[in-house]
Amino acid sequence: MATMDLRTEIREFLSSRRARITPEQAGLPAYGGNRRVKGLRREEVAVLAGVSVDYYVRMERGSLAGASDGVLEALASALQLDEAERDHLFHLARPSGAPSGPRRRRPAVTVRSTLQQVLDAIADAPAWIGNGRYDVLAMNQLGRALYSPVLADPRRPANTARFVYLHPEAARDFFVDYDRIAGDVAAKLRMEAGRNPHDEELIALVGELSTRSEVFRRRWASQDVRLRRSGRKRLHHPIVGRLDLDVESLELPAEPGLHLIVYTAPAGTQTADNLALLASWAATQQTPATELEAHDG
Repeated sequence: MATMDLRTEIREFLSSRRARITPEQAGLPAYGGNRRVKGLRREEVAVLAGVSVDYYVRMERGSLAGASDGVLEALASALQLDEAERDHLFHLARPSGAPSGPRRRRPAVTVRSTLQQVLDAIADAPAWIGNGRYDVLAMNQLGRALYSPVLADPRRPANTARFVYLHPEAARDFFVDYDRIAGDVAAKLRMEAGRNPHDEELIALVGELSTRSEVFRRRWASQDVRLRRSGRKRLHHPIVGRLDLDVESLELPAEPGLHLIVYTAPAGTQTADNLALLASWAATQQTPATELEAHDG
């Protein structure tokens, strides 16, 4: 995958969202029992969005240049997009009006030493800092212990998307809800691709996963997108067993594109006891070189 073709992304996203909605779901009469298209016709989407058929056809062919926020909102409503899909549509529309140019290599991301200090100050909860490509950039000691299966791959920075798709047996052992995790990872990578369509490292990652994983190819082709949300993650750790963790993903305003992820468990639960056991085990281990080095920036 040498480049992220924005027109193709727009075309496939809009057509896939159109295909999943029936006329009945859209509140339209379904004339005739033998429809040749899956889901809504283009002219039906145009009517629902309040635009001309020619204009909608032009948009679905990959041209969102010049589309106003009002038109995009109407299109999102017509296609019944959820919050993540709406944001993705707006992300796709913004670069489409810009002149095309060569891919840009983003500067190597490093984590300031003060952020590493913040991580190290979180003593009783696994915590790490990552980017939208699922690179693990910095961790605290308990985070390294928790994600030891992910860190078994010597490639650095460690990348949880590669772990999920390129080491599926180990990932299935580690993630109790592997299928959901696999879907979320692909959907969040696609969301990131909409935000940063010229990110060379992201393009290379998607290309590598597409080449090496049939599961990823299927997930990527679904055109699904997800927002990064807080929630629950169920893991089976090789040292302490089952962990049902609450996850908070916090954006770092001073470091655009980076997130602080913290895992916790309510006091008095088996998971809290297992985390304490994991912390005791981690204190006896040598600290591996797991992420990019922090700097003072």
